[in-house]
Formats: sequence, C-alpha cells, structure tokens
Amino acid sequence: MKAVIQRVSESSVTINNEIVAQIQKGLLVLVGIEDADNQEDINWLTSKIANLRIFPDENEVMNLSLKDIDGEIIVVSQFTLHAATKKGNRPSYIKASKPEIAIPLYESFVKQMELELSKKVQTGQFGADMKVSLVNDGPVTIIIDTKNKE
Repeated sequence: MKAVIQRVSESSVTINNEIVAQIQKGLLVLVGIEDADNQEDINWLTSKIANLRIFPDENEVMNLSLKDIDGEIIVVSQFTLHAATKKGNRPSYIKASKPEIAIPLYESFVKQMELELSKKVQTGQFGADMKVSLVNDGPVTIIIDTKNKE
C-alpha cells in the first residue's frame, strides 16, 4: 500500500461539478492499493498517518500530529501510485489491484482511519473521475510505502 500525504490548509474533491469532500487544515491522503496489501498494512499505515508529526507547534517546529491539532482529512484512492515507468513511456498499472480487491481494502482503510482519529473521514469516490484541489501547506508532502517500513 502506498500513500502520498500532503499537509494542506484547504482541499476538496469535485465529481461531476459537485464538491463531495472539503476540508480546511489537515491532510489530503492519496492511497494506492496492490494485491499483496492486507489489514496489517492498513492498521500500520493509518496509525502512521494519524500520528505523523508534521504540523507546527508554538515554536514553528513540526512536532504535532493530525490528532494533536484535531485536523481534518480527505482520503482518495489513486491506482496510479503503483505505476511502473521503468520500461517505455506508457506507465503500466499491473501492480495496482483490480476493483474487486481494492474496494474492500480501501473501505477498510477509511474505516480504520476513522477509528484512529475518532472522527468522520471525508473521501472521494473509488473509480470516479475526480478533480482534487489543494493548497499544500509548507509545502509538506510525504510518501509512505507499507512494503518499505524503514
């Protein structure tokens, strides 16, 4: 499971000209799922995201987590995070899970994130053509791969 985590001052997801998710200070998380992912990956990653200390404290040091600031979050599925670009110029998405595997894992990820944060998590819509808007605060962007827990 791969995640791109962006600290935002605002973010939204629009589908068919309708805003389906919108937050202020918090995180926009793009999640890519592969067949090898399981509940252990979900538990580890959601805990890591909820507790990642990337928000400034009173001294402007990145020392606070999303939980600490009671921030908001949008989670968006993004199969293109598993693009293979080594060969040729057209990315291959062979590692990305098909919907029958990815949807239950994505839904489980969202539920686990809600448990971690004790609040509702906003989302895009799996498989939809989404327009994702954000103001990256910092900018702060972190990439995490559960298959590389260094």
